[in-house]
Amino acid sequence: MPHVAIIGAGLIGRAWSAIFARAGWQVAIWEPVASQRAAAPQLIAAQLADMAHHGLADDPDAAARRVRMAVSLADAVLGADFVQENGPELPDAKRALFAELDAVARPGVVLASSTSAIVPSHFTEHLAGRDRCLVGHPVNPPHLVPVVEICGAPWTSDAAKARAREVYASIGQVPVTINKEIDGFVLNRLQAALLSEAFRLVEEGYISPQDLDHTVSDGLGLRWSFMGPFATIELNAPEGIADYCRRYAPFFRRTVGDQPTLKVWDDADTQRVAELWGPKPSAADIAEKSRWRDRRLASLAAHKRDAD
Repeated sequence: MPHVAIIGAGLIGRAWSAIFARAGWQVAIWEPVASQRAAAPQLIAAQLADMAHHGLADDPDAAARRVRMAVSLADAVLGADFVQENGPELPDAKRALFAELDAVARPGVVLASSTSAIVPSHFTEHLAGRDRCLVGHPVNPPHLVPVVEICGAPWTSDAAKARAREVYASIGQVPVTINKEIDGFVLNRLQAALLSEAFRLVEEGYISPQDLDHTVSDGLGLRWSFMGPFATIELNAPEGIADYCRRYAPFFRRTVGDQPTLKVWDDADTQRVAELWGPKPSAADIAEKSRWRDRRLASLAAHKRDAD
């Protein structure tokens, strides 16, 4: 039975633990914060039970029994066949963690970071085993949104990237390969482009934030839940993508020449959008809305699985 070391038992680390355990892996978690370490097993078990309720996990009790809390980072990594790091989103913290991981992990074992924005060359350059280090960036919540961005540094080996892709696919995730480093990888850059235009359209009075959200959730998002942008436009012109571009290039050239500026992210402007959206949510509001989101995502994931 394969073993994975999960470094960090926060939101992302717990989700990775559930994903690997669901897929039959033995999971060892190292978490330095006592409160998170104590809470993790019960939270992971509850996550697995929720997944099973939607038909997304078999035998959640058995999966939960495959999870253990390690007494140290070295204990977690001992015998691991794969390592997924979920530490603080700080370059110095990543450097320290990866230096320790590289020193204790078996030779050749892939060391993957869940970082959402820090390219791997910023924290792996001086490691003896830097060729096995890469980013495996999930989307929150990873146990319900399966895509994982694999991004190596210039020195990451093809074998390490292939191994990461194999592992992620085998546990039910959808790996995509980022061919070279870029700030924010791909998913967050696409999100940034959409968010910047969304803020601009609301700030300049073209639409309310509520109706903008409907434009995506009840418009673009319905197609995007099972088709990407290229698959979408291929069906929007009789002869496919090239035909679509010929037909609509004049419009897109106009809009690309009229992109949002950095001003859309000024505090005063974003605060105005937040006020138009509604009252500031409490911690309880965020928790309840997160639970609602997860229930809807689980239902969508089950639907997509059955449809496929």
